[in-house]
Amino acid sequence: MNIAPTLRRVLAAAVISLCLLPGGPHAAELTKMVFVTNWYAEAEHGGFYQAVADGSYRRQGLDVEVRMGGPQVNVMQLLLAGQADLVMGYDLQVIKGLEQNLPLVTVGATFQKDPVVLIAHPDVTSLPELKSRSLLIGQASETTFWPWLKARYGFADSQKRPYAFSVAPFLVDKNVAQQGYLTSEPASIEKAGIKPTLFLLADVGYPPYAETIVTTRSVLGAKPELIRRFLQATAEGWKHYLEDPTKGNALIKKANPQMEDSLLAFGVAKMREYGLVTGSDAGTQGILTMTDARWKQTFDFMVSAGMVRADMDYHKAYTLQFVREIKVLP
Repeated sequence: MNIAPTLRRVLAAAVISLCLLPGGPHAAELTKMVFVTNWYAEAEHGGFYQAVADGSYRRQGLDVEVRMGGPQVNVMQLLLAGQADLVMGYDLQVIKGLEQNLPLVTVGATFQKDPVVLIAHPDVTSLPELKSRSLLIGQASETTFWPWLKARYGFADSQKRPYAFSVAPFLVDKNVAQQGYLTSEPASIEKAGIKPTLFLLADVGYPPYAETIVTTRSVLGAKPELIRRFLQATAEGWKHYLEDPTKGNALIKKANPQMEDSLLAFGVAKMREYGLVTGSDAGTQGILTMTDARWKQTFDFMVSAGMVRADMDYHKAYTLQFVREIKVLP
């Protein structure tokens, strides 16, 4: 009996198994990729950290470094300078960049719903009621959701006051409502003893995706297979994070020691409750999915608000080639 072929197969299988072990020979073959988030590490970035922690990226042959953004970090500048392969972006930002001939392209969408909310006191039961209240709105919002709110609900610039990224004015004045992030400011308000009324703008028609995954045309052309693998692992990371965020949260706290367990838990709970990652089209088409219809809605809103020219080709701002392949269902 000739056992050589059988022996070779056994040895080959052993080598493959060894290469797939953490720290095995395969580790030396991992391809480095850099992804930069839009803020300090937080629950809203959990799926990316989870994919590092649970080995999802490694199983795709990737050594992914997740770098924190922050108020002093221009992530698009880093991307365009070649210091990152992918960054966390926003539909409106990419479409505006395209108008300026920046070679940006969106390859996936983490949040199917933009988490921006208007936060009101408990006596408010509908958005139109806020037309009689003072609204704390940040300057950056004047080129995002504020034009949409004015057109949709008839809000006026006269009722707008500057938002200083503090909930203190809201807490002391029942006639004030403010902008916020579903997963953040409401936690501080509840901690102060007020159960606020939350209006998630995405649930009443505000169209953009949020926390999108953006690269450049040159990276897309040079590394399409790496991008596909990154997105596959990221979708798996988000699925695992929303099932059990323990591993991802440990890395988040390592990157951002100021992050509190209570705020992480609040963020995860809100993402689950409102289906930020797993709702809308993601429920049937998979996590990170995007559609032509949603991009058209966002572009049409921007045109109507005078943000961009109507004759630009907004289709260049995104590609569906990867999300159509990735089917990681919630």
